[in-house]
Amino acid sequence: MTSLFDYFPWRVFFSALSFAWGACIGSFLNVCIYRIPRDLSVVAPRSFCPLCSAPIPWFCNIPIFSYVFLRGKCRNCGGRISPRYAVVELLTAVLFLLVWLKYSCVPSQRPLGLVQIDAWYLVPVYWLVVSGLILGTFVDFEHLIIPDRVTWGGMAAGFALSIVLPALHGQRSMIHGAMLSALGGALGFGILWTVGYVGTLIFRKEAMGFGDVKLMGAIGAFLGWRAVLFTLVVSSLVGSAVGITLVCAGKKEMQSRIPYGPYLALGAVLWILWGQALWNVYLDIFPAPEQMQPQP
Repeated sequence: MTSLFDYFPWRVFFSALSFAWGACIGSFLNVCIYRIPRDLSVVAPRSFCPLCSAPIPWFCNIPIFSYVFLRGKCRNCGGRISPRYAVVELLTAVLFLLVWLKYSCVPSQRPLGLVQIDAWYLVPVYWLVVSGLILGTFVDFEHLIIPDRVTWGGMAAGFALSIVLPALHGQRSMIHGAMLSALGGALGFGILWTVGYVGTLIFRKEAMGFGDVKLMGAIGAFLGWRAVLFTLVVSSLVGSAVGITLVCAGKKEMQSRIPYGPYLALGAVLWILWGQALWNVYLDIFPAPEQMQPQP
């Protein structure tokens, strides 16, 4: 049955709106990325230049465009502003758009092979997850920590939303939604905690930051146990490849600390966008034992 959202002009309008909304959220995430590790309020004072502390007027604080028009410099002091601000805004905008397209497009026209979601109310939930992952990623890159409001807060929010919206785990029952959320959170938290504990015993130093453990728990609480396994595989492969490349290029030493949170976030985002399709491909290549039995 054709709905209003299947008509082309509406899809374009809401797609543009999703991109713009994502850019605005990205601008707020930049505030959080700068202030949370410094124990500053994310509400007040208003946005200011990190170099000269001058307040930024609204017309110089338009996401993405202001950075381009000002050529990455502060209007007041002329100091160079980190490109991270534009990257976060653009990345958030693109991911918000992709999440929206998972719902808004008819299956035959869905771009990039995005996995369809049928319930519109899952879109803001995935936007929330993506925002938390971006916040945790860039704080981890800069400070080698992941804020508790992303990790503990993510676990609590994931469990609560799974009760209210069991469709987040493909269920109709609130009890089943809660059970799958608890299973995913416990599995994610437990696996990384075990890896960190064993690694600490072997190498006699901290092998896994507790922030990474909590982040994996939050991912599991929101996305379920299959997302945990997928995220662990992707993050391990990508993290190892990047770490080896940095060591070979002389940028890092073998004993250097490398943030692992960003690779967990990458795996979780890939699961949100394409995870179910990739899971089905895996099952086609490596079927379950009962599927391999010959049919009578």
